[in-house]
Amino acid sequence: MTSLESKAKAFLELHVPGDPGVFPTVWDAWSANVAVAAGFSALTLGSHPVADSVGRSDKEGMTFAELLTRVRQITGAVDVPVSVDIESGYGLEPAQLIEGVLEAGAIGLNIEDTVHSEGGRLRGAHEHADLVHGLRQFADAAGVHVVINARTDLFMREDGDASDRVDRAIARLRLAAAAGADSLFPAGRHSDTDMRRLTGELPLPISAVGLPDKSNKAVFAEQGVGRITFGPMLQWALTAEINRLLDRWK
Repeated sequence: MTSLESKAKAFLELHVPGDPGVFPTVWDAWSANVAVAAGFSALTLGSHPVADSVGRSDKEGMTFAELLTRVRQITGAVDVPVSVDIESGYGLEPAQLIEGVLEAGAIGLNIEDTVHSEGGRLRGAHEHADLVHGLRQFADAAGVHVVINARTDLFMREDGDASDRVDRAIARLRLAAAAGADSLFPAGRHSDTDMRRLTGELPLPISAVGLPDKSNKAVFAEQGVGRITFGPMLQWALTAEINRLLDRWK
């Protein structure tokens, strides 16, 4: 586990508010190799692009085993830290999730609070924090400080009244931070005011999704963001370019 622990430590050190680490979101060995060759020192796997790449749907349409197969292919192809989106946990226990992630060679994970295996319900704030705590406990027992990115879907789901949604997200993510998360992910697009509230009032680096062809790293940095990934957006941008190229041959 020494190599995995060193990669986990190096990955965590790249989460710097105001100087965010950019971790391209990849889905197979080819896209991982392209990103590393371009100069990026850590990668993320997004559930949506990985699911698309194996002919499954997002929201746990693929199995955890299918996801781990992709993780192994990527970690076998590149020698940089890799963090994997495990959606809401595939109905598995924290010990199973940590064991699978580490066995596949990843050193970080993204865990969300929408429970896809239970009709898409939103976990309670304390319930989600308990899951984060369980993941932290089992990672520590394994001897690797798995970098946990705790996600809330409050904004994407538009749950409850918009007037206090930021307050509720902050309260929810503070619990996740206290439970052992390393970074916090209020998934969705945010106004400048809301993003500054999130980065200013939460105790850990904030993760944001950038549009690879439109967003500006300097803007995220100025807002205090600590981590930037692409979700499915890089794959979608490439799809548009592939369609443009193929259209020439119709």
